[in-house]
Amino acid sequence: MSIRTGIEQGILTIEFDRIDKKNAITAAMYQAMADALRAAETDRNVRAILLLGKPEIFTAGNDLEDFMQRPPTAGEGAEQAPVFQFLYQISHATKPIVAAVSGAAVGVGTTMLLHCDLVYASDTAKLSLPFVQLGLCPEAASSLLLPRLVGYQRAAEKLLLGEAFSAQEALEMGLVTRVLPVAELHDFALQQARKLAALPASSLRETKRLMKAGDVAAVEKQMADEGTVFRRMLVAPEAKEAFAAFFQKRRPDFMKFE
Repeated sequence: MSIRTGIEQGILTIEFDRIDKKNAITAAMYQAMADALRAAETDRNVRAILLLGKPEIFTAGNDLEDFMQRPPTAGEGAEQAPVFQFLYQISHATKPIVAAVSGAAVGVGTTMLLHCDLVYASDTAKLSLPFVQLGLCPEAASSLLLPRLVGYQRAAEKLLLGEAFSAQEALEMGLVTRVLPVAELHDFALQQARKLAALPASSLRETKRLMKAGDVAAVEKQMADEGTVFRRMLVAPEAKEAFAAFFQKRRPDFMKFE
């Protein structure tokens, strides 16, 4: 499965545990995370959620081989693909989510952070949003939330070019809450999650709801629009060229496409 979960002292920990594959996310891993988040909503033992990677890497994003074998393409039930279940659950979670990010956070590894409440990054973290480079479009409502958070031009640079940026730049943009030495990241994030778990659960839920209430409808609409476009682009020639180039370890050639 490569996702480790556990509940201790009121904290549900969801940890990427596939270091040999750079924590690349498979459909089964998305399903495991979606199920864990869904169950947490009604589990009184869960008062806060902690997302973890490894010190070397948070996640390389989608496992492209698995993704192509199980694409969330258009058709009946496409919106129920594990990746979209996960995005729905993390964007609708009522309990506070803390993320600890170290090393690379690629694609969804960065967009999921837009739905977390506290995001702590190590000084080795490198975030990137290479959707356009893969012939695709953003997901997780990042095309709405990132421009709102950091301004249009900075969001355009990250989403259009898809180049990696540092934890310090993410901090300056407001995407990250605090940057810490890699050796301190895990313990600090866990300490913050414990602080949340010790607070009145109803107050946390209502405060989070009030802060996010104005964006719920817009986020749902944007995620639906992104999903429609994403599924269409996934089977288009540009994406096929990008994926073929990745597996063949060559530079893609998009100049033949309009």
